[in-house]
Amino acid sequence: TLFARLRQEFGPQVHLLHDVHHRLTPIDAARLGKELEPYHLFWMEDPVPAELQEGFRLIRRHTTTPLAVGEVFNSLYDCTTLFTEQLIDYIRASVVHAGGLTHLRKIAHMADVYHVRTGCHGATDLSPVCMAAALHFDVSIHNFGIQELMPHAPETDAVFPHAYSFEAGFMQPGEVPGLGVDIDEDLAAKHPYE
Repeated sequence: TLFARLRQEFGPQVHLLHDVHHRLTPIDAARLGKELEPYHLFWMEDPVPAELQEGFRLIRRHTTTPLAVGEVFNSLYDCTTLFTEQLIDYIRASVVHAGGLTHLRKIAHMADVYHVRTGCHGATDLSPVCMAAALHFDVSIHNFGIQELMPHAPETDAVFPHAYSFEAGFMQPGEVPGLGVDIDEDLAAKHPYE
């Protein structure tokens, strides 16, 4: 399998994360999680649609592969059952979807009580402002797990000059006051929304 080859090629030190994109039924996700156990994944993300959270009970009963979900969650109430029943290992909420920094901290604090770590969503559909906010959030909580980063295009980085950086597998929020992100309005005007 792909994961066997990756472990053979890169050894146990490399974190392997698999995003299933909500495509499986609970029993299929449970089977996949069980089959992936020998490869010690960091997590299996979004194995089933998060709206039907009862499915995570079945998955959890059959696999020890860590589970991650929540990049589209909007509130603490979206994840309460997943936390209290310890059905997931990582909560993937983002600053912009989950009500800003204050509400995201509430989610993280509740998650911490149930041994759930964070893994904030960090796709390119979220701006550099959101990434900077996520990094400041990450360093402010006890149960930080990992920060997703999909680098923005050079054009986006030019419009939003920022202090955060990525180097040697680690992100740093930077030393600039506030979130450390600015906007070049003149450059932004050259890229009108269509």
